[in-house]
Amino acid sequence: MKLHQLTEQLLEVCDECLLRHSEMRKEDREPDFYKEVKPYADYWHSVIDEWDALVQQWIRTNRPKYVRPIQISTLNDLMKQFTVQSFYQKTGKKRFVQSIQSANYTLNTVRIALEKEEEGFEDGE
Repeated sequence: MKLHQLTEQLLEVCDECLLRHSEMRKEDREPDFYKEVKPYADYWHSVIDEWDALVQQWIRTNRPKYVRPIQISTLNDLMKQFTVQSFYQKTGKKRFVQSIQSANYTLNTVRIALEKEEEGFEDGE
């Protein structure tokens, strides 16, 4: 299922961004916007939008118990921000980490709901 794969990929992006931010702070350098930041952000922003559309459709169709459209919209905004912010050492660490934790929570909630739904299909529900 494509939605499940994209959810896993976005969870990995959260980890990547945390690691990159930490490394950029250690390296004490500014990234090349057009060579590093923009290509990464453009790619992941399109993936985030694709995931958003798929999950919004899934919510309308399946009505999962703990996932709401507003959470998905918020996650979309958060992820687009921190995928760019992760390149900059001056990004405040506390708020940055909280944004990633929030995204992780929502992504994991979606992942768990998808897995429960898949288990239900396997059990013949």
